[in-house]
Amino acid sequence: MEVNDRDRTKKSELPEMAGKKDDIMVFKKKYILLVIVLIFVCLACVCIRKNEIKKRYFQEDSEKFILSEEKKKGFDLPVDRQEREEAENDCKRVMELYRNIYEQADKGEAANVVLSDKIILEIQNKVKETGCPVYTMVLHSDMENHNKMNNFLKECMDGKSGVIVVYEIHSDGSIGRMKYIYDEMDMYVLSVNADWNKESKPGITYVTYNRIKEWRYSDKGWFCYKLCVPEYPEVTEMVDGSCMIRIKPMTGELREMTEKCVMGLGYQGNNLLCSNWDAAHLDRLDYNGMYEYLYAMKYKKKFEAEDYPNGISKEEFESLIMEYLPITAQEIQKYAVFDEDNQTYVYAQLGCLNYSPTFFGTSLPEVTEVKENEDGTVTLTVDAVCDTVICDDTVITHELTVRFAEDGSFRYLGNNILNNGIRNIPDYQYRISMRQS
Repeated sequence: MEVNDRDRTKKSELPEMAGKKDDIMVFKKKYILLVIVLIFVCLACVCIRKNEIKKRYFQEDSEKFILSEEKKKGFDLPVDRQEREEAENDCKRVMELYRNIYEQADKGEAANVVLSDKIILEIQNKVKETGCPVYTMVLHSDMENHNKMNNFLKECMDGKSGVIVVYEIHSDGSIGRMKYIYDEMDMYVLSVNADWNKESKPGITYVTYNRIKEWRYSDKGWFCYKLCVPEYPEVTEMVDGSCMIRIKPMTGELREMTEKCVMGLGYQGNNLLCSNWDAAHLDRLDYNGMYEYLYAMKYKKKFEAEDYPNGISKEEFESLIMEYLPITAQEIQKYAVFDEDNQTYVYAQLGCLNYSPTFFGTSLPEVTEVKENEDGTVTLTVDAVCDTVICDDTVITHELTVRFAEDGSFRYLGNNILNNGIRNIPDYQYRISMRQS
């Protein structure tokens, strides 16, 4: 039986085709395996990527949480590097403006430098050239460029966001830079302090960034605020975060009356300004306590207790008291603590054994109104301003009546605490135990 050529050809091609099929199968298996591997690699990459994203978002959430917690506590907030550098450079640049004034000033021999009020005001006058508001701790000095701070605070009260930089000149010639930031909800302050080192070069002493817990701008022009500070149990002692800055300047008349009639008395160690009294109730005053304050007002120097180890002589004591109050020598002997045997008035220095410190006692009297009466007397409306803890520019308001003589001297005639404010202050402590309130 013959086999034709076509059949012979088909039979000869079978082994070759079989080989090609095997190669195709191997290729397909390798291809599938490669695809599977690629899929696993892709899945692995996706998983790794997801983990990285998850980790990153977790880290960001943690950072946001930390920042949120820091913002909530409000103190020692992180400071942006660029913001810090700008603040530090500003302080150094401003200090260079008044370098000559500082270097030529009399600094005395003491380790702690205390510049005179005159020099401090000269420095303030130089710093105001920056255009920023600048104030000092010189009593009753005005803030320079105060209108800018006034406008900033008024806009904040209207809910408008804003930023302002304020400088404070310290008594040792150092400087503070406060940047107040209001974001329509909260106010923050970035505070930087810089002083002069031994080589008379400016250096940064601290940088802090805090949220202001509460603030207000009074009609009288006081910016009162309390910073967020560490509280118990984080600290065992109270940290005072209160601060008050006078923005609007006092008038010349109010400043003069404050310095002349009430600043020398204050609310500590005597009760002339913090009790209700008049010519018919002179027994309410602490004469033994007020003597040293009247002495300093008259003689412009501190009363030295060491010079009176056995008490103050009758003549000297009564003469000074009668100069400032409408009282007779007989009434003084009756109301004050008097040693008849030695003919002296008892004196005791104010200290921990006869006085318990109060925040009210640190308040400073400030005359806010002057009224001339038909009988020739003058009524001074006075506010007690407390810049520690209480942070209140009107702890009490009282009316002090005085009579001026032609030579400029005056007498206190009475004091009346308004709005029953005497209930809001501590009971007065007589420093000498023999004298009962």
